Amino acid sequence: MTVPLLHRRRPKASDAERPDGAAATAPSGQPRRLSRRAQIARDRSLLIMVLPAVVLLAVFAYVPMFGNIMAWSSYSPYQGFFGSPWIGWENFERVFSNPLFLNAVGNTLAITAFQLVFFFPVPIFLALLLNSVLSPRIRTTIQSIVYLPHFFSWVLVVTLFQQMFGGAGLLSQNLRQHGYEGFDLMTNPDTFLVLITMQSVWKDAGWGIIIFLAALSTVSPELYEAAAVDGANRWRRMWHITLPALRPVVILLLILRLGDSLTVGFEQLILQRAAVGVGVSDVIDTFVYYQGVVYGDWSFAAAAGLVKGVVSLALVLGANKLAHVFGESGVYKRA
Repeated sequence: MTVPLLHRRRPKASDAERPDGAAATAPSGQPRRLSRRAQIARDRSLLIMVLPAVVLLAVFAYVPMFGNIMAWSSYSPYQGFFGSPWIGWENFERVFSNPLFLNAVGNTLAITAFQLVFFFPVPIFLALLLNSVLSPRIRTTIQSIVYLPHFFSWVLVVTLFQQMFGGAGLLSQNLRQHGYEGFDLMTNPDTFLVLITMQSVWKDAGWGIIIFLAALSTVSPELYEAAAVDGANRWRRMWHITLPALRPVVILLLILRLGDSLTVGFEQLILQRAAVGVGVSDVIDTFVYYQGVVYGDWSFAAAAGLVKGVVSLALVLGANKLAHVFGESGVYKRA
């Protein structure tokens, strides 16, 4: 007995353009590429949701970039961008020959390198510590305590450290009462790197663990149970399961940190600039602020800020390319 063959329905051209993409397949079985119109129709709701953020980003981030043309002119607010005399690369020559700018670059790199070693690993360590706490109540209490300083302003943070480590602070007074010599950590240029790193750790380390805890929450508990059944102790479970789960996040944040290496705490440093001196506290951001806003040399400050932006972009692209070489996604990857 012959079984009749079922006739296949030929795929319509409209199937590849369906907004939901359910029938977007070619006769050969390969997925068809949706047209731009179909993609917009499919993602219309998401595009409408993201539109306000794109507008804000364009108005406050990309439109002001056109003001960088003042770096090639002798800008005057009274003459405007196009009325100011054009002087070419003279401002950039002044930037690279200015010893104060070179000192600011050196201080910026020193602070970044110091905090990369002594501050960047702290949130990772705290996340691993909290992840090992079994009691949810204790974990929530610790998280609330370490999160709280993030919401303090830098004015309050510097004031608290002044009350603790200043010449008339609590620690110095206790030392004098017991016959020892007091100290003033807040005005000592030699320990300024340690001071600002302590402030950054106390203020922002707790907030930084949120991303690492979110990454750890995606790890299946079955992996830990299987490893425990196989005889792996706590350290081996951490080494073979926990740390590999954190590696993509650590690399991503490290790339972003390298791109942000020329941007260190402006408010934190400018509050303590007078106490420790310009020699150790002046960074690129404070240098640009004083040259442009305080002294009115807008073009010179714009050139210095533009150099900083270009170098930061190069660091992000280079670090992201290096992450691709080692098989990680980085900040972005090609489709």
